[in-house]
Amino acid sequence: MNMREYRADDLETVMSIANEAWRPIRQMSREALGDAISDLMNPAGDAKSKGLQVKAQIESGKYGIAVCEHEGAVVGFITWFINGPFGEICNNGALKSSGLKGIGQTMYRYVLDRFRQEGVKVAKVTTGLDWAHAPARRAYERAGFKRHLDSTTYYLDLEETENDLPKA
Repeated sequence: MNMREYRADDLETVMSIANEAWRPIRQMSREALGDAISDLMNPAGDAKSKGLQVKAQIESGKYGIAVCEHEGAVVGFITWFINGPFGEICNNGALKSSGLKGIGQTMYRYVLDRFRQEGVKVAKVTTGLDWAHAPARRAYERAGFKRHLDSTTYYLDLEETENDLPKA
């Protein structure tokens, strides 16, 4: 496996990997939030939404992006953002169907090395605390991420609860 900078002709493959990698996350989100909120969050549908989000991120020009290749085929992608002393690993995914082990660790090492070269002092990554993000949490911990702050995000469907809200 080797890492290289993203090229425009990688876009369809990267989008496909993103959609495949987020399939269980979209399933979990739909189960937790219901159809109304999920449809608003992902208007293009669960099967295509992450690929389109990654495409928008790439097209913004604000993020670094690289791909992991094996025998000439793209098997993973990773995006990142640097803001002063902080570097953030953003969207990333590996082609599970490749059957290869170590794609994530190869990508994380690559980006962490880039951060060091750029003088970044602290690297961060954000992921979910649910079952669908468990593989990502394990991968980040293997890459050396140990310190964390726990958080949760609440959602309220205002149309569904219009008459149920407490009065001030």
